Amino acid sequence: MNIPDDLHYNSSHEWVRFEDGIATIGISDHAQEELTDVVFVELPDVGRSVDAGDPTAVVESVKAASDIYSPIAGEVVEVNEAVEADPALVNTDPYGAGWIFKVKVKDEAQLESLMDAAAYGAMIA
Repeated sequence: MNIPDDLHYNSSHEWVRFEDGIATIGISDHAQEELTDVVFVELPDVGRSVDAGDPTAVVESVKAASDIYSPIAGEVVEVNEAVEADPALVNTDPYGAGWIFKVKVKDEAQLESLMDAAAYGAMIA
């Protein structure tokens, strides 16, 4: 199971990479394995305001459709159109090319409420 140390995680299996006030968000390796083959990704609208815990995107697999929750409050500033065109990127590269959306973070202190890799790994064990 791949759980990069440089990311933050929430209990609904989204990850956050924080750089320069922007949170890049995707689903964890564990989540994509549970979903199996991702066949569709519904992206949020750029400019949308989200609160932590808001359902923000949808990932559909051959098995189920799952809401993707924003782990952090802010404004959606970018979406990954590549995963809309090729949803399998969520499976093949969940922490790289398979990211889903980016949020301009309102309050960086929110990151403290997220798990580090060790805590996330313990939760899914």
